[in-house]
Amino acid sequence: MKRIQAINDFVIKFANVNGSGSASANELFAKAVMRMGVPVSPRNIFPSNIQGMPTWYEARVCEKGYHGRRGGVDMMVAMNPQTWDADVAEIESGGYLFYDSTRAMPASKFRDDVFAIGVPLTEIANAAYTDPRQRQLFKNIIYVGALSVLLDVEAEVFEKLFAEQFKGKERLLESNLQALHLGRHYVKEHLQAPLGIRVQRADNVGDQIFTDGNSAAGLGLVYGGATVAAWYPITPSTSVPEAFQKYCSKFRVDPATGQHKFAIVQAEDELASIGMVVGAGWNGARAFTATSGPGVSLMTEFIGLAYFAEIPVTIVNVQRGGPSTGMPTRTQQSDLLACAYASHGDTKHVLLFPQDPHECFTHCAAALDLAERLQTPIFVMSDLDIGMNQRLCKPFVWDDAQAYDRGKIMTAEELEAGKAFGRYRDVDGDGIPWRTLPGTHPSKGAFFTRGTSRNPQAMYSEAGADYTYNMERLLRKFITAATLVPQPVLRPAQQPTQLGVIYYGSTSPAMREALDVLERNDIHVDAMRLCAFPFPEAVSEFIAAHDKVFVAEQNRDGQMRTLLINELEINPAKLVRVLHYDGTPITARFIISTIYDSVAKELA
Repeated sequence: MKRIQAINDFVIKFANVNGSGSASANELFAKAVMRMGVPVSPRNIFPSNIQGMPTWYEARVCEKGYHGRRGGVDMMVAMNPQTWDADVAEIESGGYLFYDSTRAMPASKFRDDVFAIGVPLTEIANAAYTDPRQRQLFKNIIYVGALSVLLDVEAEVFEKLFAEQFKGKERLLESNLQALHLGRHYVKEHLQAPLGIRVQRADNVGDQIFTDGNSAAGLGLVYGGATVAAWYPITPSTSVPEAFQKYCSKFRVDPATGQHKFAIVQAEDELASIGMVVGAGWNGARAFTATSGPGVSLMTEFIGLAYFAEIPVTIVNVQRGGPSTGMPTRTQQSDLLACAYASHGDTKHVLLFPQDPHECFTHCAAALDLAERLQTPIFVMSDLDIGMNQRLCKPFVWDDAQAYDRGKIMTAEELEAGKAFGRYRDVDGDGIPWRTLPGTHPSKGAFFTRGTSRNPQAMYSEAGADYTYNMERLLRKFITAATLVPQPVLRPAQQPTQLGVIYYGSTSPAMREALDVLERNDIHVDAMRLCAFPFPEAVSEFIAAHDKVFVAEQNRDGQMRTLLINELEINPAKLVRVLHYDGTPITARFIISTIYDSVAKELA
């Protein structure tokens, strides 16, 4: 039997029980590999129950820097008897199974084509510790220590990480180091190491930072000028406003007076939170809420009001599995249609699609500008995979000289000078009217904000001509938005081809690897990453230039494909679905096999 042999290019998966303290140990392993200069992309797959249910932590170790899931597992750390059979089945032939051998397992529980590595973790922990909780927690560190020898990760890296984590807490430092070296000592004494898969020092991490999308979004909202947040807790978006509050406490408190220059409200429900944000936006504040699919469902009436009354609002939607409660701790890209056309009647909303934490930062800051420039709700369409998993990405950069784009706001001086004001009048041909903020002028520039139809001067009107004027102007504004949103990113194939692929958001990391593999196998595909809706003209041109265009996304119904067909009037036969929606992030292998099968069928 041939063992898998790979240096700095393998997938390791930890199968644990939720609430066992394994998460911090698994993250420690990932950070240690990064300290060795090797990029790592970890993903935590956890249940919505608090404790006792299965949880997995999958780490892609890849010196080439692929951050997406590859597909397949080279080494399984099987610490959960409940999921043993399914976990063992995932291992690639020639791969490795690491397990607690304190109790003997029947031969039927193993595979002939997988190398089993048993370490008596429970026995070692029980011999070293008397407290039951310590035994459980330190068993996790013991297996990290064992893996460090098996995979050739330097002990000094872990020791430095522990020293940083437990600075000033020498007792905790000593006990964790003891557990680490218990695992290392056992492997050195009883097993052959390193394995066929191992880590070797490299220099491919560079200046990249390791963070999650929700923290990045919270920081981006601070730098983008948000001063008001109203939210209601919902997985997986809760850590966005929590990060915003943390960063506001650092950057938005007057050092002299202690005065807070921000307002954060945890509302009683999603309806209240969006209502507060709409009110704050009407008053001239940069305001946002963060939620997920079920929250968007509840917010739609207020979203429609903000669209029709033209009030700036930013909504960070960290998508999860739906519909209804769905899968709260699984990822999908299944809210596109719900957000693009949120509310009843003819509505169209701007959506931004970040691909990683770096773009969560930049897109959230940009969303606040776009909301004011366009006077409309803006959705930042993140998801659980980006939001709650830590990822290597480019460092955040901000130009302190950058001015916020407040859009068309008429000043008291302009009103005093006699500048004509009609709140819903299109004077520039871009569909965007001028607005005034409350209190701008004592007698000029006032208007009624209403959710009912009105004429260009904001006076109530049910006249068909007034309604039609307003609705067509809103459509012109949406066309203008296509020129202001982040533009699509094109990746041409190495040679001319009639095949194209469109993708967006969290599908991007796996797509990068898939395109490289397809290219090496002489399947050439031009690729376009969508960064926003409405679609810029370049999207239509890309589709027109190809005979077949794959649309890769993580939902059942091909929602992006539907948007493309509906908005650009594309022939549906031209757009081929590549759909992954089991709640786990899409893999490069899934994309490769779907495209390959389609191409092979056509050539057959």
